[in-house]
Amino acid sequence: MGRAVPAVSRALDILELFLDRSSLSAPDITERLGLPRTTVHELITTLVDRSYLIPVSGQPTRYRLGLRLFQLGSVFADQLDLAHEGREVALKVAAECDETVQVAVLDGTDVVYVAKVDSTHPVRMVSAVGRRLPAHCTGLGKMLLSELSEEALDARYPRDRDLPGMTPNSITSPARLRTRLTEVRELGLAYDDCESNEAVRCVAAPVYDHTGAMVAAMSISVPTLRWNDDRRREWGELVRRGAMGLSGRLGHRSGGDRS
Repeated sequence: MGRAVPAVSRALDILELFLDRSSLSAPDITERLGLPRTTVHELITTLVDRSYLIPVSGQPTRYRLGLRLFQLGSVFADQLDLAHEGREVALKVAAECDETVQVAVLDGTDVVYVAKVDSTHPVRMVSAVGRRLPAHCTGLGKMLLSELSEEALDARYPRDRDLPGMTPNSITSPARLRTRLTEVRELGLAYDDCESNEAVRCVAAPVYDHTGAMVAAMSISVPTLRWNDDRRREWGELVRRGAMGLSGRLGHRSGGDRS
């Protein structure tokens, strides 16, 4: 490995300040980085010349991110592969719990598995990448459905039509489904309590992309013989962390001061 170039590092430090600010003045940057004013001026001038920063209209000493960064970000976003990134994160989550970890997307009223890592236990959930299941019967699906507007839910699940079930535990009432989705939104996790398979429970968490949209969900699926209240809490936190990690790989940033 070669030596890091200080000037390049400082320029990147300046750009990274904009991760939690929409605009910054030259004095702001100088104060935050503790660099000499002349150094900051030279770096900003270079970044403006290359379209990485642009002056704020009417405020010539205040800057915001420029078009070049948008272009680079668009290229990065185009190269992201949800299936590949999902499997990479699922491998890490599965290594911690040794249970089946899956990533799925919503397609109409179905979920479609796009990534999966199996448990090493002889008794485990059986599924496959590309498999489809009714969304309302799965933790993954309920998590993804929780993001939809009432109008979008009505289009998929008319309020006067019962839903097909997969087990005696499946939700078949449109009203009950909507109640459950409200609970999912409040908790930030969704559960499948033997609703798609009488011998399996699962917990799912949301995955967001760089725009803040929920684009997928990640779940840990566990045979009922290895499920208990302690595991429910433990795996809920684990899948939440895994989903956050995958979201980060997709460019999502949570919270932050955008002033």
